Amino acid sequence: MADLKPGDVVEIAIGQQKAYAQMIHNHPSYPPVVRALDGLRDKRPADLDSVVAGKTRFVAMIPLATALPRAGSEIENLGTFDIPEEHRAFPTFRMPIRDKQGEIVYWWFWDGRGLSYDVELSEAQESLPIREVMTGSRFLELIAG
Repeated sequence: MADLKPGDVVEIAIGQQKAYAQMIHNHPSYPPVVRALDGLRDKRPADLDSVVAGKTRFVAMIPLATALPRAGSEIENLGTFDIPEEHRAFPTFRMPIRDKQGEIVYWWFWDGRGLSYDVELSEAQESLPIREVMTGSRFLELIAG
């Protein structure tokens, strides 16, 4: 499969069902940022625009085109769709910084350009995606869940 570009939507085979994800950002130093679209379906919806405009299950950094086939799932690029307004800016990711005992000492926040930090997470920060490169297996587990 050719490299995906921002806006591209892929259909992901999960058993007999289908899930959908949209590539929303490229970063020169990290894998693409993807939003997993909410819901599993028995067949491809006739109105994909409404699926793309719908809820986001989660946001992750993952090279979909290579990671999902390696994890045993077939994917198909369905074309480019508008990225919803709330996902057009690069997302902020959070990352825990731990001490030698494994306790979280503080949190780093990365917006694609720079880092900031805080000792405690606010309620809004708790919903930020974790800064990690997700495996294909983990992505499939989360999107199916």
